[in-house]
Amino acid sequence: MNKHLENIPKLPGVYIMRDGIGNIIYIGKAKSLKDRISSYFNADSESKSTAIITSMRKIDYILCASEREALIIERQLINKVQPYFNAMWKDDKSYPYIKFSLQEDFPRLTLTRKKLKDGAEYFGPYPQIFYIKKLVRWLVKLFKIRPCKLDFSEDKLPEEKKVKSCIYVHTDMCYGPCLGKISSADYKNKIKDIELFLNGKFKKLADEWETQMSELSSQLKYEQAQEIRDRLYALQNMSERVMISEITQNDINKSVERADSINELKQVLHLKHMPAVIEGFDNSNIQGTNAVASMVRFTNGIADKKNYRRFKIKTVTGADDFASMHEVVFRRYSGIIRKNEKLPDLILIDGGKGQLSAAAGALEELQVLTPVISLAKKNEEIFFPQKDKPLVLSKHSAALKLLQSVRDESHRFAVSYHRKLREKEFLNDK
Repeated sequence: MNKHLENIPKLPGVYIMRDGIGNIIYIGKAKSLKDRISSYFNADSESKSTAIITSMRKIDYILCASEREALIIERQLINKVQPYFNAMWKDDKSYPYIKFSLQEDFPRLTLTRKKLKDGAEYFGPYPQIFYIKKLVRWLVKLFKIRPCKLDFSEDKLPEEKKVKSCIYVHTDMCYGPCLGKISSADYKNKIKDIELFLNGKFKKLADEWETQMSELSSQLKYEQAQEIRDRLYALQNMSERVMISEITQNDINKSVERADSINELKQVLHLKHMPAVIEGFDNSNIQGTNAVASMVRFTNGIADKKNYRRFKIKTVTGADDFASMHEVVFRRYSGIIRKNEKLPDLILIDGGKGQLSAAAGALEELQVLTPVISLAKKNEEIFFPQKDKPLVLSKHSAALKLLQSVRDESHRFAVSYHRKLREKEFLNDK
């Protein structure tokens, strides 16, 4: 992580923290960007910083002329984006904590929404429960913490017949305290580093594990040394996954606009899921010659060119847009199903009811349930399968602009492929 931090300037600015799929989760300002961002990875990080680190994957920053300008930009962006963590620290009553039950002989990690004075350590609260659940599962696996809810002590173990078939013990995913396989003192010693992790003291933890691994190796305790090595690798992955880059305020505005367009699209189309991945199709031919089709993919509102596809029409003779669309859509998603790849969240067809019906027919044959719509260029009408009346959005609609971008790009890509084939055919005829 240090090599990334070295390039951050000691200047006023605004920093933007994102999760694994690019969502902005926290926005802050700083008199010195380098000092402030570095503090999140400092051994003395507070629980607030640790909460962010568990969800964060990327940091962007905007350089400002002064701390006052940074404050103004920070407020503008927070009001516009309303990130999870900024909202949480206004009212954190309903968010879950990670509970580390140190008062028990064999402590556990659990999630709770109540912070009690019961001798346990509490970390959080955290707004992104999806990530925190994953984190707890990861820590349980990494440290071999008992995942069960059994209430027992070192002096009063559960009946053997109730626990002897536990899969976690038999697969070496738990130290087996319920069967008396480990003492309370040894168990607590093996999991004591969890506190360092949850307090954000990653560097101290890494240094300790490096020392432990060397000592165990020198004592020829290779199996235990390998266990510490695996923890080190996992910890390095936790810290190295964060990328840092400088952006402009215009970049942030564009990012916010893309998010707005995706949110609006979900609402106006009444979709069950956010249309983060959209695939668009178009056909191209002149008098039935060199019939081709294109498929483009947009991810989070951005053209994902490495996942574009081109198709030569194989089963259709002459200029038949409907049959060509059916062929291409069928070929695309039969391939997706065969390779067990992820389907898009929305499919967009360039055209009207005819092209849409052809595409919908192909999807129905394949039993693909992904929503499909078409966008007709003349009046920018959005058509739906099984509905006669199209949807017409305002020309200023962010959702419409996103659909237009996908439609226009699929058209451009199809025409460029068709032109390329015609030029190749012309050269061969000479």
